[in-house]
Amino acid sequence: MASPLNVLMVGTGEYTTGFVGGGASGSDKKVGVVGLSMFDLRRRGKVGKLGMVGVNGTKFPAIREHLNKNITQVYNNLDTSFDSFPADNAKDPESYKAAIDALQPGDAITIFTPDTTHYPIALYAIERKIHVMITKPAVKELAHHIALLEAAEKHGVYVYIEHHKRYDPAYADAKHRAKNLGDFNYFYSYMSQPKSQLQTFAAWAGIDSDISYYLNSHHVDICDSMVSQLGYVPVKVSASASTGVAVSLGCHEKTEDTISLLVHWQKEDDPTKHATGVYTASWTAPQKAGVHSNQYFHYLAQGGEIRIDQAKRGYDVAEDSAGQLMWYNPFYMKYAPDEDGNFAGQSGYGYVSMEKFVDGCRAVNAGTLTPRDLDNKGLPTLRNTIATTAILEAGRKSINEYREVRIERKDGEWKLI
Repeated sequence: MASPLNVLMVGTGEYTTGFVGGGASGSDKKVGVVGLSMFDLRRRGKVGKLGMVGVNGTKFPAIREHLNKNITQVYNNLDTSFDSFPADNAKDPESYKAAIDALQPGDAITIFTPDTTHYPIALYAIERKIHVMITKPAVKELAHHIALLEAAEKHGVYVYIEHHKRYDPAYADAKHRAKNLGDFNYFYSYMSQPKSQLQTFAAWAGIDSDISYYLNSHHVDICDSMVSQLGYVPVKVSASASTGVAVSLGCHEKTEDTISLLVHWQKEDDPTKHATGVYTASWTAPQKAGVHSNQYFHYLAQGGEIRIDQAKRGYDVAEDSAGQLMWYNPFYMKYAPDEDGNFAGQSGYGYVSMEKFVDGCRAVNAGTLTPRDLDNKGLPTLRNTIATTAILEAGRKSINEYREVRIERKDGEWKLI
């Protein structure tokens, strides 16, 4: 049997702990995703030692209190203990180095930090033979993506991009059905979050990254996973951004509200066949839309079409305290405990994504699979997500440089022109 995986969680914010601005997040991640999933995977024997590293160690006492109140006391005394870096009285933006240095080859880290930090943290870990999970987007630049891939292959580690939408049952089913619908023709997606998220992301919104990297990364990856199996690759990108709302709310002057990417796809073995993808993302949606995230897409192919609305799933709740109708998404993270009081969200696609990574790392450590075997399974590995990074960076360049950006893939090498 594979040994339990020791995991260091890099980043202490909303997605890891649900702790934002001194208390529980106001989003649909009130107790986080990464931390809760890892604590439960430890309960199940798949994970061993856990650690957490941030920039500001003075937050850890409050984070531990938050986790105790909202996880331990809710889920049958689930153990939420972890080693923390830096010390509770210290602040250190490079504390991840000491935390990673304390690991052993074959251990793993999860990276849920601002986009610009993904590359240096991941590279530092890979060079020490540590397996890595990176939140999407993997990195902001295609060159960095390729550099991480080369380093991962050199050091024999598994690098997995946390594209959890791939495990949404409807999206996974759509990918399967797309194989039998013939040539790809058109894809349109929309994903949004309310203006309140700009308060959560105020430290980096419009400075270190943008809404396209943050949200369009979901559907760009979904579309790529659906059409790459048909032989399609992206060949050029143009993008457009709207502005005004985020800046009026106090965000950095370069913060865009909504970004749309127009992507031209081409079939590699038949250049006469083209398709169009339009991907739109916004973080200035209404505060009381009834959902934390509107998310839907339309896929049109030669032999049929697929439409998915994953915001309103036939489950709505009306509460006087909310003052409105709410559509919840327990398919992502199911927080209701089971009949014994234990966490019971193992089937949620947010949790499934975490477990896929842990299982992959343990298999590589046990010698039953190689990182290339995991690539061949079609999982969202570094190798299987190159097109997504190329599209997202091309979109950024298109906006910055007011031009269309071409994506060239020749002899397995990718570059932007």
